[in-house]
Amino acid sequence: MRRVIKSPKVWIGIGLFLLGVLIPYWLKPQLIGLDQLLQTMHQKTDGSALMVNAFLVVSINTMISIPQFLSVVMLGDGMAEAINRPIFKTLIPLIVVPLAYVIVNGVTPLNYSFSATDIFLWLSIALMQNFSRQEINIGMKLIVFSQLIFGVAWLNQVPFLSPYGFGQGSLSIKIKEAAAQIGFDHVLALYANVLFFIFVASAVTLWIYLILYMEKWAISQDLLRAQLEANESRAGREVLHLVHDLKTPLATIEGLVSLIESRWPDPKMQEYCQTIYGSINSMSTMVSEILYEDRKNWCELKELVDYIRASRLSGTNLSVDIEMDEEPQSTLYINKIRLTRAIINLIDNALDAIQGRENGRVVLRAKTSENAVKLEVEDNGYGISESDVKRIWKTGYSTKNHPGFGLAFVRQVAEGHEGFVNIRSEVGQGTKVWITLPLGEGQ
Repeated sequence: MRRVIKSPKVWIGIGLFLLGVLIPYWLKPQLIGLDQLLQTMHQKTDGSALMVNAFLVVSINTMISIPQFLSVVMLGDGMAEAINRPIFKTLIPLIVVPLAYVIVNGVTPLNYSFSATDIFLWLSIALMQNFSRQEINIGMKLIVFSQLIFGVAWLNQVPFLSPYGFGQGSLSIKIKEAAAQIGFDHVLALYANVLFFIFVASAVTLWIYLILYMEKWAISQDLLRAQLEANESRAGREVLHLVHDLKTPLATIEGLVSLIESRWPDPKMQEYCQTIYGSINSMSTMVSEILYEDRKNWCELKELVDYIRASRLSGTNLSVDIEMDEEPQSTLYINKIRLTRAIINLIDNALDAIQGRENGRVVLRAKTSENAVKLEVEDNGYGISESDVKRIWKTGYSTKNHPGFGLAFVRQVAEGHEGFVNIRSEVGQGTKVWITLPLGEGQ
């Protein structure tokens, strides 16, 4: 429910719904001069006045219908995304549209009936939403549905469709009665049918094109992700072979140090040998953690933070503020190499976000709670839009000018440590990403 409340599409849909309810109250025939035109048409046999009035009536019906139908599209999209139930894209229009007409007729003296035209339009939009598997830009939906609504609204002006429930509104009835009185009913029917087919065909064609385009784009993204994953796999195998080969010289160095230690019993030499042994053990542990993703060791939080600082900032002029709790003795059971790579990925993204920004700041925080530790990277950069936040977890998606793995690797590392990763960002304010991991005692 919280995700529904926070969804901007839901709020936009509610706003459009209220606008659609109020527009009929504002667009009264007296305000736009429609009554005067109808009186003129009754006094003079004028086909031009008839067509102008018909166009005005269709335009009024379109302006009333666009916010109503677009609101249910936005509500359906917002609910479907928030609850992750695509059925809402079809279900919401089926429920809300009739409700809108009930409310409209309650606040305006005009009779905007839910006639056959509205049922046809209602079912058409629900069907089009059902076939839209990919997310289509709201601007393009506005263009498509505006054409569809304007085209279908012309069916209300076809006199021979009146017995079938088309054009039961008060304005449409007046137009058709006036057309019959001046003998222009057949001309009006031809005019309305031609405009109906032109605008509906244009809307349907554009909708099909958008669906095919989005499907093609989704396929290209899947191919890109597959290519990136193949490249990562190839590069990973090469790195693994290289790292595996390091074991041989390490074993040789360890053997030579053992000979030196046995040949020269000098205390200082013994101390040097022990230092070399320690370095060899550390290197061997690093090699094992690189070779095997599930290889984990106990590591203090302070040791991890120091290793991250040394790995990312040593030898550079880049500055990252580090904040730690007063109790840095917390112990984690981790693959230090992979977790460090994940944190460095977040730091690199944060440093990119503050480029060219005055007083840019990146902070690495380590917070300890009762059963977990939170590793947080925050910047005051340009921020990420909500649409990008939803897609940034996908492999191959990047807000930079080149494709990359985004936060997919970070999430993979966090889940491999029985943890999870979250992000909060605001455009113009900055971004905060944090990894939550269980403490060693909880694993």
